[in-house]
Amino acid sequence: MHRTMRQEVFGKGPVLAMGLGILALVGLTIAPLPSARAPESSALVRSERSFVAADRGDGAVVLSDAATGREVLLVAPGEDGFLRGTLRGLARDRRLRDLGPQAPFRLVSWSDGRLTLDDTATGRRLDLLAFGQTQADAFARLLPIGEK
Repeated sequence: MHRTMRQEVFGKGPVLAMGLGILALVGLTIAPLPSARAPESSALVRSERSFVAADRGDGAVVLSDAATGREVLLVAPGEDGFLRGTLRGLARDRRLRDLGPQAPFRLVSWSDGRLTLDDTATGRRLDLLAFGQTQADAFARLLPIGEK
């Protein structure tokens, strides 16, 4: 009689995290690239922040204000999957184009309610609300206090 042995290589948590990361990368890959055009409406900038992202040796991601160098957010290892996956996808795009990490990302809250993330190195723009309010809120907390 033959017995089938099932061996779990990964637990449910890491598999779920990998799946979310893959979905984020797929979304970044197939999303249209409207960065070459201006916003469709006459919306005005309500709030914005330019920031740089850097990986830390322990797996954390440090987001710092591009103008002041002050740390804005520390993303601990395993936390903020959407934010982490989105920035990793944009960083991958930069690497494929032989662009360095020095150019800042620009997060903008518009008067018409949109929230966009621009990669100033590649010219790529993401409409964060297209991914849902919860995911947009993950980035909105980077905006200056009191302005979302």
